[in-house]
Amino acid sequence: MSIHLPILPLVIPLLGGLFMLLPPFVGAERYAARRTASLCLITLQFACSVWLICSVMTTGPMMYAVGDWQPPFGIILYADLLSAMLLCLTSLLALGITLYSFSGVDREGRYFHPLIQFQLLGIYGAFLTNDLFNMFVFFEVLLISSYALVIHGGGKQRTAANIHYVILNLIGSSLFLIALGTIYGTTGTLNIAHMSQRITELTEGQTLIAQAGGSLLLIVFGLKSAMLPLHFWLPRTYAAATAPVAALFAIMTKVGVYCIYRVYTVIFGDQAGELANMIAPWIWPLAMLSVVVGTIGVLASPSLRTLAGNLVVVSVGTLLIAFALRTPEATAAGLLYLVHSTLITAALFLIADMLGQQRGKALDRFVIARKVSQPALLGALFFITALSVAGLPPFSGFLGKLVIMQSVTLGVEKAWVWSAILISSLLTIVALSRAGTTLFWRYPPNADPDESSMVSAWQVSGVVLLLLASFAMVIFGAFAVEYTTEAANQLHDIDALLDLMKLSDGVN
Repeated sequence: MSIHLPILPLVIPLLGGLFMLLPPFVGAERYAARRTASLCLITLQFACSVWLICSVMTTGPMMYAVGDWQPPFGIILYADLLSAMLLCLTSLLALGITLYSFSGVDREGRYFHPLIQFQLLGIYGAFLTNDLFNMFVFFEVLLISSYALVIHGGGKQRTAANIHYVILNLIGSSLFLIALGTIYGTTGTLNIAHMSQRITELTEGQTLIAQAGGSLLLIVFGLKSAMLPLHFWLPRTYAAATAPVAALFAIMTKVGVYCIYRVYTVIFGDQAGELANMIAPWIWPLAMLSVVVGTIGVLASPSLRTLAGNLVVVSVGTLLIAFALRTPEATAAGLLYLVHSTLITAALFLIADMLGQQRGKALDRFVIARKVSQPALLGALFFITALSVAGLPPFSGFLGKLVIMQSVTLGVEKAWVWSAILISSLLTIVALSRAGTTLFWRYPPNADPDESSMVSAWQVSGVVLLLLASFAMVIFGAFAVEYTTEAANQLHDIDALLDLMKLSDGVN
């Protein structure tokens, strides 16, 4: 069974999503059955991801050839510490948003839980594949599911946001295919490990074509990750979606960031000859501008959900700064920050929804509105989340930002990186302070809270799960740093990847 472990995270949501479309789970009266099945499936996925982490830590990275078709022609799944960690993070996030959805959000559409499974299938596949074409396939799986999830529950605002979201991603998919055709025409393969060998053997003319293909891939991954100037769709789309969907989408931008880390380290990294680090001149300014513009968006946000969406843009810029440093130490720091930012921004989306539930028609907008019914509970959750987002000790945001700043060695880079991170954190504190005072302390005189709008135990459990996971990063900080350091070393060790690809012949 351990030999087939890398494919289990794909098989479980695929079969589970299909089964939830069959008669035993279909119908308005089948919500309990769908909820039970969804909870069991995601728990099983989380258990598989933990098992995968333990296996990779014990035996090293795992290569799995589907159908025993060997590289570079077969469908190759590659599980290392990085992909296993992201699988675990995604399944944990999915568990939190599933618990939250049991409060009634999943009743707004009967296909909510199957769509979540197909969404997870696409995300897991993007993290596990070692082939650019299969990466495109899994991108389409997660995008098709996300199109339906964005519009889940209906409404004019969601429909308008979904139209823009679909059009932009269709353009991105077209560019992805063009980039794949260009790169395949020059290297003769789309296997990531194989391409890392072929990229150094190209003629001068082929090198220019491959460079064009690699540049197109940066545009595609930049669109997926909401990197400036391709970020404009994110705040509006995330603010329009239901809270569990927006929280799950916190991992969606990280898929694009992961692809940048993987592709431009393995294929176009230090060993790529004339194409080595080809995007470095672009990444530095784009990363810095993403942090700057995202922070301005945080200050200008009219609602807490829009603020959370702009915080996603800031986190993407911070992750790209870590990538731009081009060292294993910076990569490790970026991976640690990736886990923190995903959990905390997802929790903030859910908290914004709970606050909007108790403030009447004003929802989570920063205006005078009805008094919150449960100020102690929601205030505590918001306060903890805000401190972590701002990067104050002893929360996970402090640890994530600290290791990124420590990974900078050059004086010029240190001045830019430290300034961007610290100033952004300070302005984020200002924005969150304004948000908290408005949401909790500004209400009409003699205003009585609506006692019928109390949040459910399911909602609180979903948020608490994400915050506990974030807090665990601090408690087990030494292990987290050690793990991400080893994951970064595996990512940068191209020779070990090539050796594993050769050793995989005849294994499955």
